[in-house]
Order: sequence, then C-alpha cells, then structure tokens
Amino acid sequence: MSTAFRAAAPQAAERAERAWVKGLGLAQHGQWHDAVTCFDQAHTEQPGDVLYGLNLADALMHAGQVTRSLEVALGCLDAEPDNHTAFIMVVNARFQLGQFDELSKLLGAAPKAWMDHALWVRLGVAQFQLGRPQESIASFLQALMERPAEPTVHYQLGVSFNELSMKVEAAECFRTALALGAGSMEVAIRNLLAFYEREVCQWEDNSRQVQDLQAAIDALPLDAAIQTNPFACVTLLDDPALQLKGSASCARFFAAPVAPLPARAPVRRSRIKVGYASADICRHATSHLMAELLEQHDHERFEIFLYSYGRDDGSDISQRVRRAADHVVEAHGMAAGTLAQRIRADEIDILVDLKGYTKDSRPALMAYRAAPVQAAYLGFPGSAGADFIDYIIGDTFVTPMEHAAWFSERIAQLPSCYQCNDGARPLPKVSRRDLHGLPADALVLCGFNQAYKISPEVFDVWCRILNKLPRAVLWLNTLNDQAVPRLQAEASRRGVEPGRLIFAPTLPQAAHLDRIGCADLFLDTWPCNAHTTASDALWAGLPLVTYSGRTFASRVAGSLLHAIDMRDTVCDSVEAYEAKVLELAHDQGKRLAIRRHTEAARLTSPLFNGARIARDIEGLYTRMWDRALAGLPPEHLPALQVR
Repeated sequence: MSTAFRAAAPQAAERAERAWVKGLGLAQHGQWHDAVTCFDQAHTEQPGDVLYGLNLADALMHAGQVTRSLEVALGCLDAEPDNHTAFIMVVNARFQLGQFDELSKLLGAAPKAWMDHALWVRLGVAQFQLGRPQESIASFLQALMERPAEPTVHYQLGVSFNELSMKVEAAECFRTALALGAGSMEVAIRNLLAFYEREVCQWEDNSRQVQDLQAAIDALPLDAAIQTNPFACVTLLDDPALQLKGSASCARFFAAPVAPLPARAPVRRSRIKVGYASADICRHATSHLMAELLEQHDHERFEIFLYSYGRDDGSDISQRVRRAADHVVEAHGMAAGTLAQRIRADEIDILVDLKGYTKDSRPALMAYRAAPVQAAYLGFPGSAGADFIDYIIGDTFVTPMEHAAWFSERIAQLPSCYQCNDGARPLPKVSRRDLHGLPADALVLCGFNQAYKISPEVFDVWCRILNKLPRAVLWLNTLNDQAVPRLQAEASRRGVEPGRLIFAPTLPQAAHLDRIGCADLFLDTWPCNAHTTASDALWAGLPLVTYSGRTFASRVAGSLLHAIDMRDTVCDSVEAYEAKVLELAHDQGKRLAIRRHTEAARLTSPLFNGARIARDIEGLYTRMWDRALAGLPPEHLPALQVR
C-alpha cells in the first residue's frame, strides 16, 4: 500500500467524523436539509459505517426525501440484518411511501421479539390496504394485547370488520374507541359509528348519534386539521354549513404533510390536456356513468389522460373506459407524491378528481397541485373544503349560485344535469314480476337505495304510505344480512306486516335494469338522494318521487328529474313528498303517463346524451383554461344555457 493511500484513509475518517458531528448539531436544531448535506458527506467518506448511514436516512426522512431515506436505510439493513434501528427506518419509509406489499412481507418475516405494538399496527394497516381485512384484524388484536386502551386501534379494528360486512361488530369497536377518549379522531369515529349503524338499520341511538356528530363538528376550531370522514357527513346531515366545515378540516389534515409542487405556468397548446384521477376504473358506478362521456370527448381539442390508482378488475366496463382515453397510467400502489410527479411530467392542464372523500380516495393527491387548474367532479356530492381545488362541476339545481357560500370551490355549472350517463347501453327489457317474488296485482313501491340512506324518518314516511295503501308492497335491495331482520322488525313496530317488504338480491347490471321496470313507483330517500340508482330507475322508465333539500347530496334526484322535464315529482318538503306518492299511487293513468314520458326521454333528454354532456363539460374546461391562460384566478362559471 502506498504512503499516500495510507495517509488518505485516516483523513477520510477524520473528515467523515467532522461532518457527522456538525450534522448532529444541525439536526438538534431541526435544520434537516443542512444536516442531510453533512451526513451525506460522512456517508460518502465512510460508506461502510452504518452509523453514518442511519443518521443520513433519519435526516432524509425529516427533510421529506423519503425515497432516498429508504434507499440508504435498506443499505444499512443489508449490511447489518440484525440492526433494529435500520429495520425500523425501512418500515417507516415503506409505510410513508405506501409500499404496503413490501412492508407486509418485511414485518411478516421479522423476529417476533421485534414486533411491538407500533409494528403490529403498521402491519395491520398494510394488510388492510392490501385488501386482507381478516389478517389486519388479527394484527390489530395483537396490538391491543399490548395496549388494550388505545382508541385509534379500536377504530382501525372497526374499519377492518366493516370490510367483512361485520358492521355491528364495527360499530362496537367505534363505541369502545369513543369511550376510551378518541381525541382528534372523535369526529371521524362519530361519523362512522352513525354511518355503519345506519347501514344495518340499527336505529335505537340514531338521533342521539347524529346530534352528537353535529355537536362535535360544530365544536371544531375554524382552522382544524383533523380527519373527519366527510362522506358520512354528506349522507347523514342536512346542514351544508356543517358539511363544509367537516370537509375543510379533512382537507387541511391531508394537505398538512404535503409540500406542493412548484407552480407551473399555463401554456397555450393545440389540445388542452385533461387528466381524470380515480380508483374506480372497474365495475363501479363511476365507470358506468363516465364511459360514454369519455368516448364522446373531442380528441382534436382535448388530450385525455386517465390516472387509475385502483385495482383493475378486468371487467368489460373497465376495459371500455380505458379504451376511451388517449393515455392510461396504471397507478395502483403508486404513492400520491409519485403520482403527482407523473401528472406534472405529463404536463396536465386540468386535473379532475373523480373521488373526493369516497372509498379508496387519495385526497392528498390534489394537495400537490400537480396541474395549474384542478376540479372536482361526479364522485363526491359536496364540497371538498380544499383551497387546492379550484372548481366543483355541478349544475343549476345541485349547485345553484345562491349556495356558493357552502362551497370552498368556485361553482362551474353545466346547463343540464351534472351527472353524465351512458345512453349507448341497450334499453332495458321489462322482466316478469313472478321472477322476482313480486305479487302480480300489488302496487310495487321500489326503494333500491343503499341501507345507509334509509333513515328512521324516511322509513316512518314509507310505513305511513304502506298503512294507507293496503295493496302495496315495498321492494328493497337485500342490503346486507344484518339489515334485513331489523327492517322487518321496524316495519312491524310501525304497523306494517313484515311480509310486505320484499328484498331483491344483487344482480348483474343489465339484469338489474330489466327488473326495475317491474315496479310502479320509485321512492327516494333524503338527506341523501338516490344518485346512480335514480338515473338507473329513470333509464328503466320508472316514475320517481324525490324530496330536495339544501345540500348537494339531497338535490341529485331533483336535478335528474329536471333534466328529463319531470319537475312535478320534485318535492320541497316531506309532506309534499308523501302527498305526491299517495296521489300517484291512486292514479294509475298519471303513473302510466309519467312512465311514457320517462321512456321517451331516454332518446331525447340531455341526461342520456353522452355527446351533449361531453360538449357541455368541454365548454367548462375551455372557460377554466382561458381564465388560467389570461392570468385570472378561478371564478364562478354560471351555466351559459338554461336547462
């Protein structure tokens, strides 16, 4: 070995130690970016020193450079497989990056002595995210064996039970979490407790639960940044101001750890680049609704990108939607920040969120501000409460300008119903009643909404109607095994023979549309109307009666009916709703006239005209983009035509 080399080695070690000591001082003062520079120098000078590597990985994590932190931590763990600190750093980095498959394998192979409460929770979350709720339940129970009074774990256990349709068990977990003191999770847990009990029609404490939820949201500070589960708010509450407050808190919660990308100036180009982001490019209502709109986009003026961060189920509708886009980015398993970088690299002009706060959504994605213009559409019936979403696409009925104070976004109105539909699908063929267990000579009242939309107040009205119509039956979805006996018992308490409730099993979409026509009248729910279910009923020609309130979710069916020029069955009070149902129940001629009108509207109404809604929504995109190109901020965009 040369003298020069022998001298260089100690010098490198000395330089590494000096840089490391300096980095420690910077880290103690929270100057993480400068600490990264020092620890990086130490690690470069002495790459085999695991201590330097671990300090670098830790500083990188604090500085928000999670991907590189993982790379360095993995190197340390490879060098010393028994190094517990390196193991924990890898776990934390994989968790933050959403690498749940790798995380599950890593924790599954870990020495049992290493698996403490926190790691069992990490494993449970990973298993849940991978669609393995039975395994996540086992992991959360292991975590509770060490710390049984941890409310957040009871909450996570409840969410896992729900995935197995064990909603009663889920509700008990939420009660336990609240009893233990849920802290900042109180609103989220109260939301889900009321929501899941509504799903199984367990109504004993429903009024108190909703009141407690309203009080908890009302008590939130105006600048709160906590998770609130807004989807439950828009389905349970009829107060748009409380809905907005809950959503705004949730938006701040998801945005808090996000460092938005540098602003990108709008660039004029021959085709506006529109990106749709969703987890529902599968056998899901969103895909059934969106298919024809995507197919009818003007691809000479718009370049359409589809960012699918859900699982591809290989269904026909999934493939149809994918074929309709110019570009499809399969982003399942991709972290929100990584997906935002991809959207930025694609130079998307207008990014459209199709999820909001619905199942499997990624609210943090929009917080990165990957596109100059960002809009919310279709998936979530309410305001996101987010300052990083510029527009909400609605219409003159679901989002009238006089409701603007209840939206954080600027309202962009379509001239007809905001809800796109598939007018290219085959027309339904009316099935036979006997094939569905329906009496041939009865008046069949259909209420095919999901169970969480059936409140005690709604069921009170339905049972009053049944008591006044002794020849009528109520046709409902099977809902879930836990809901059916409760609804039968609730009917009996209200003086209705339980056998007058007839439950329909789940069928494929086409067969379901065929059977709806067997009913005489569709009864809507409130404060959350039928949405896709309502447009399906209208596609089948079924007369529909709705009550429209003040919230987006309570006005969707009314918008659908306005779009087919059937305003007469849109009611502005519960009393008017009940009276209208009884009027139509006694007037077969009027029911038949409405059915003929509704059937004709399938061929003439803008509601089922994919080309029409494509042109209308493209008009909104153009107006949004013209403002951005002119350097103008987002502003309300009233409909240019009257429906």
